[in-house]
Amino acid sequence: MEPAEALAWLMSPEGRVDPYPAYERLRAHGPIVQAEPGVFVVTGYAEADELLRDARVRVLDEHLRDGLLPNWRDSPAVSSIARSMLRTNPPDHSRMRRLAAGAFTPRRIAAMREVVAAQADELIDAMASAGQGGSPVDFMTDFAYPLPVGVICELLGVPAADRPLFRRWTADLTGVLEPEITPAELAVADAGATELRDYFTDLVADRRRHPADDLTTALVQAHDAGERLTGEELLANLVILLVAGFETTTNLLGNGLAVLLAHPRAADVLRQHPQHAPAYVDELLRFDSPVQLTTRTSGESVRLDGVEVPAGGWLLLLLGAANRDPRRYPQPERFDPWRAQPNPLSFGAGPHYCLGAGLARLEAQVAFPTLLRRLPGLTPAGQPRRRIRLTLRGYDHLPVTVGEPLPATVGGAPAGTAIGSP
Repeated sequence: MEPAEALAWLMSPEGRVDPYPAYERLRAHGPIVQAEPGVFVVTGYAEADELLRDARVRVLDEHLRDGLLPNWRDSPAVSSIARSMLRTNPPDHSRMRRLAAGAFTPRRIAAMREVVAAQADELIDAMASAGQGGSPVDFMTDFAYPLPVGVICELLGVPAADRPLFRRWTADLTGVLEPEITPAELAVADAGATELRDYFTDLVADRRRHPADDLTTALVQAHDAGERLTGEELLANLVILLVAGFETTTNLLGNGLAVLLAHPRAADVLRQHPQHAPAYVDELLRFDSPVQLTTRTSGESVRLDGVEVPAGGWLLLLLGAANRDPRRYPQPERFDPWRAQPNPLSFGAGPHYCLGAGLARLEAQVAFPTLLRRLPGLTPAGQPRRRIRLTLRGYDHLPVTVGEPLPATVGGAPAGTAIGSP
């Protein structure tokens, strides 16, 4: 299959639901290949990692976007993404990222472990109650969404009563992150972006009247103190912090649970030895990445693996394919938590490495052992349903039966068990 044909198949509904066969068809032409005029597809781990760190390679910021899509400001969805740190280059990107980074230091993330564990236990209790008598429950609705949205909303200072609103709004908005989007899909994304923007406009006004110890207040004060953050940047970054703060983790939890349920022996090892959770989470990120791709453009000519990418060339960096590059990961289609070289590219690399990667890892490292220990009878129930998305890969619906629950944890370890023991 020629690269253009493989890329077209990848963008089809069937390819978005299961992109891995298309990745291999593209990989057969080399780790970086020109698929269309001016469009280069990257499937190699080393090549993607190098390009993500290369200062000559940039995201499509608002200045570059002006030359391609002069009417982009008419779209609330495109504007929300374009004015955030996700779609800005240095020095603006560095300025915005620095303002939010204080909420995601290793020390602050580590301090949230008990909060995450307590929330996980509460959600498991609710799942067990809803699933009494073998009734199926939807893992995405009952656990994978509320856990990370509760954590990021706690950081942002979003009241608990408002959190259920965000699932639909963000699902609609993130359609704009897809490499291709129809006018109808863009209209849906614009509606979601408008709802989110209106919500954060009200929250910003409230924090000006009533400052609190949260990230929203910190960003509002940075804006009000001078020129460190414009009003448009303030709203755009609040939206992207919310969206990135739970969309990726929700997909990690859903994708990861499906993999663990399909590999019961590996799941049993984690159940008995929760200290291995970091290795398991890294392999789950590699095996079925919640973020499958990102895009870049070359600011000047770049030559890599014998391929010349001209200035202005488009790079489609297939992170999900890079994570299955056999040159780095032998037998990449095999789930193996004991790989010698984890470090998947699921959170990117370089200046745009995901700000909340440590928090997402913490949530998954707490959630999976807790789910497996407390719900030893957890099993699939019915047909799961994937989202027809490529960039953010996950489930809409993942039905499970929970069985009889075991007691909650005490201090992050099973009741009556010393912390650190298997």
